[in-house]
Order: sequence, then structure tokens, then C-alpha cells
Amino acid sequence: MHRALTLTRRRIVSSIPVLMIVIVGTFLLLEAAPGDAVDAYLLSLGGGDAGLVAELRQSYGLDQSLVKRLTLYVGALLRFDLGWSVTFDRPVLDLIAERLPNTLWLMGAATALAFSLGSLLGVVAGARPGSLTDRALSIGSLALYAIPSFWLGLVLVLVFAVDLRWFPTAGIETIASGKTGLARAVDIAWHLVLPVSALGFIYLALFLRMMRAGMAEAWRQDFVLFARAKGLAQRRIVLRHVARNALLPLVTMLGLQAAAMLGGSVVVESVFAIPGFGRLAHEAVSGRDAPLLTGIIIVSAVLVIVVNLLVDIAYAALDPRVGSGETSS
Repeated sequence: MHRALTLTRRRIVSSIPVLMIVIVGTFLLLEAAPGDAVDAYLLSLGGGDAGLVAELRQSYGLDQSLVKRLTLYVGALLRFDLGWSVTFDRPVLDLIAERLPNTLWLMGAATALAFSLGSLLGVVAGARPGSLTDRALSIGSLALYAIPSFWLGLVLVLVFAVDLRWFPTAGIETIASGKTGLARAVDIAWHLVLPVSALGFIYLALFLRMMRAGMAEAWRQDFVLFARAKGLAQRRIVLRHVARNALLPLVTMLGLQAAAMLGGSVVVESVFAIPGFGRLAHEAVSGRDAPLLTGIIIVSAVLVIVVNLLVDIAYAALDPRVGSGETSS
């Protein structure tokens, strides 16, 4: 417990400069981009006179210097104020809190599917390297990994939603259904089957190949040879010695893939019309809504940092050698 707390404290402290770099870098990059929210707003109105432009820039604080705006923005962040969305005319924090749960459901379910099924199939393929099952799973995973998620999503919609009508074509839940509690949870899960499949199957192939490669490497280790020499059953060697050691790199990859999966959710949410974090980012870019886009990027960075922190803790629990040096220092 002490080692886990020490590791968590050190990871949180080391994440602060990373988060500051993301905040300042995002703010400066968006400032350097041509056009701003006022330009986008005037474009939607069909134009405006100089007085209206000056009034809007003053109301949004765009008439102040860059350093002052950055200072005010960082100060507001310390009060958990992410600013005001020009496009939606609402607080950025409210918009993110409204959309983020849908993306977390999508990402969480897709990650669980990819990690669990990918690891299981990787164990099956790596249990007998070079067998027909191993080669079939390796070829299938390579083909699956080469398929773009948006194309897979469109195929799933055409086959299982349009032709067979087994699943809904779009949305996160039935509109105006009035369902609550367990009935609503089942309805949301039913809507997420195809999006989760489109997003999860791509990463399932990655976990499968990594697990298979890790097991192939573990078979050549001395501890496996020793287990065979002791006469242990093949199933016990696979599950307790080979698969357990091959699982560690997958836990590391789980954290690294968090950012990639968050980016992939943008495409999947667009294909399935899910009102999530990704679509909100797309709408922020379309409307040149810098406060909203900055808030989305910052929350995304925090999300990735938290996921990697949880992965580090899980890795330390699986491998006692991890973090022992940090604790002793």
C-alpha cells in the first residue's frame, strides 16, 4: 500500500508540468491559428460593421494582450472555470460534463472488449506457436487491424442495422423513450453494440498480436523450461507462467492506447451520430470556438494522464519490481 501511494504521489507531481505544457501550448497554438470565434460568429450572421466587431471582441476579452489573456485563463482554470463557449453560448464545463459520459461509456466498453478478447485470443494463438490456429488468428488479426474504424463502422451499420435491423443505426439511446434505471441502461447498451464493435475490434487485433508475441518470447525463457522439467501440465504452464508474463506489456499498451482510442472515438461518434466528446470537438473546430476546443484538449489530457496513472498502479501491482526504486529513494 505504501509503495502504491508513493508511486501515485510521484506520478501526480510529475504530471503537473505536463499539464501546464498542454495548457500553454494549446492556448498559443489556437491563438496563432487564423481567425477566431468572432470571425466565425460574424460569418454565421453574414457579416457585421466595425462597431459590432469591436463590441464582440471586447465582450469575449479578445481585445486584451496575449499574456494577459493567458494569465486570466490559467487563473480561471484554477477555479475549475473552462470559459464560455461562443458556439453554444453556454459554459464549456457544462458542455463537457454533458458529452463526456457518452464517450467514456464508448471508450470503456471498447477497451474492455479489446483487452479481454484480444488477450484471450492471444493466449490461444501463443499456446501453440506455428499451429494452424495460431496462423489463422495471426492472419485474421492483421486483416482486422488494417481496416479503418470508420469503414468497419459503416459496414456494421449496413449489415446489422439497415439489412438485418438487429441494432439501431445511430444515437446513444432511444429519443424520448422515457426509460429510467435498468431499462435505460439496457437501451444504452443496445445502442452501443455496433459503435463499441467498430472501435474495439481494431484494438483487439493489436492486443492479440502483442499477447501472441509476448507468449512466443516467454516460451524461450528459463523459468518455462524449468516448469516443463518439473513435469507441470501444459495448461498450467500456459496460464500461470507464460500468459502471466506476456500480459505485462499489454497493461503498458493499455495506457498508451488511451489517447489513440480517444481520437478514434471522434470518427466512430460521427459515423453513429453519438453526442459525445469527439463530436463536440468537431463542432468546436467547425465553429472556431477556441475556449471550447481548449477545454476539450485540457480535459482529454487529464483523462489520458489519469488512465496512465491507473495503468502504472496496476502494473506495479502485477510486477513488484516496478516502483521499488522510486520508493526506496
